[in-house]
Amino acid sequence: MQDTNGKPDPDAELPVLALIHGEPLRRIPNDLYIPPDALEVLLDTFEGPLDLLLYLIRKQNFDILDIPMAKVTAQYLAYVDEIRSRNLELAAEYLLMAAMLIDIKSRMLLPVKKADSDEEVEDPRAELARRLLEYERIKYGAAQIDALPVVGRDFVRAQVHLDHTAGAEVLRRARLVQHHQVQRESLSVREHMSEILRKLQNLRFAEFHELFDLEQGTPGVVVTFVAMLELARESLLQITQAEAFAPIYVRLSYLPSKARPDPAESDFDADESEIIASD
Repeated sequence: MQDTNGKPDPDAELPVLALIHGEPLRRIPNDLYIPPDALEVLLDTFEGPLDLLLYLIRKQNFDILDIPMAKVTAQYLAYVDEIRSRNLELAAEYLLMAAMLIDIKSRMLLPVKKADSDEEVEDPRAELARRLLEYERIKYGAAQIDALPVVGRDFVRAQVHLDHTAGAEVLRRARLVQHHQVQRESLSVREHMSEILRKLQNLRFAEFHELFDLEQGTPGVVVTFVAMLELARESLLQITQAEAFAPIYVRLSYLPSKARPDPAESDFDADESEIIASD
């Protein structure tokens, strides 16, 4: 690799530290000025005490269920001391976690007292581990959501502007040639009566709503209801309700099968057995 003068660049083998205006920076300038508050940018990258604690544990590959409290507490307190000297308001929310870590560390130094029962004594770190695992799941979920495309950040929504007068004219002409088709659907009350009897043949009872086929839409619900009323009129069904707003139950009448009239032989007028439903 050559520099601007055509000579070999001695820094070509060095790793790239940063890109400035598209050009790689491989050496830190000797006159580089680092402002005193530059460290505050690093401190503010953590979103709270749990975030910092999780960072310290994962960075050193510690087992979150077996946290070495002495090492983690010492590193955490060093961080808190650093931010206390720079940002007291930011340090306040970290002090509570520091007190909790010190408390857990001190409890682990004490001899373990056996419980009166045979139950195992709970690890002082158990509650902290539970909170860290829960926080890590939430943080991972938030990262997954943040990775989704966002309008204005990842893409721009396309907008099409039509001339108002021309667009209105096109819509008006489209409405003039618009067609609406009405289809006639023939639904038989007799068929629905037979279907209801088949459903109840092997059941002691059924709830009212179970006898309706919602896939048939409103016309099918109406015809099924009419068929149910006709069966009740013919004493083939018993419809009961214990009290107002209570479930409605439907069952076959307790008449002998030979005494039950066949829906096909009932005096239900054939002309009334077809209900024409329009969409």
